[in-house]
Amino acid sequence: MTRVLMVLLMLLGSRAWAGGERAGDFDYYVLALSWTPTWCALEGDDRNSPQCDAGQGYGFTLHGLWPQYEDGWPSFCPTAARPPSRAETGAMVDIMGSSGLAWHQWRKHGSCTGLSAQDYFRLSRLAYDRVTRPDLLRRLDRPVRLPAQVIEDAFLEENPALTDEMLTVTCRDGRVQEVRLCLTRDLDPRACAPDVARDCTLQDALFEPMR
Repeated sequence: MTRVLMVLLMLLGSRAWAGGERAGDFDYYVLALSWTPTWCALEGDDRNSPQCDAGQGYGFTLHGLWPQYEDGWPSFCPTAARPPSRAETGAMVDIMGSSGLAWHQWRKHGSCTGLSAQDYFRLSRLAYDRVTRPDLLRRLDRPVRLPAQVIEDAFLEENPALTDEMLTVTCRDGRVQEVRLCLTRDLDPRACAPDVARDCTLQDALFEPMR
């Protein structure tokens, strides 16, 4: 067997990131909460996104509720469920920042839950509402540099049911990017699988205030 063929067989045998898996076949969820000022600085401002306008007040918004395997994740699953309507994606703007993100999250992740779009958005909102986002972080009035662990500790303090194995903080380009929490299919906290538990180790991560 050639080396190239062996590599191809290994890739085909992996469940992660392949796309097109069977809807409803997954092990748990990751609830991804994005710090909007970071997204705006890295992407949103260049897109002239209204989400980034001064006074909008977006802090930790819902990036998505993602079905996961214990190793890897499904995406873009074939589903008989109808796509969400404009009204349904528009109704998510208050916690997601844009209807476009809601649409994309349904196509990539919601389609793999086995739920209808309406039920997926309902479950996503329920998961989001069950997490207390630290108010202190919303009250910052200037950029600060801090260990990313401080953000994790703030979430643990506000959510006593969580342990440090159940969430992870990610960074991008030297900034605090997201907090990701691992949940059972019933939305109870659980330990993250190793491929999700990748804590940001920066000691001077930039954390900018809400706009």
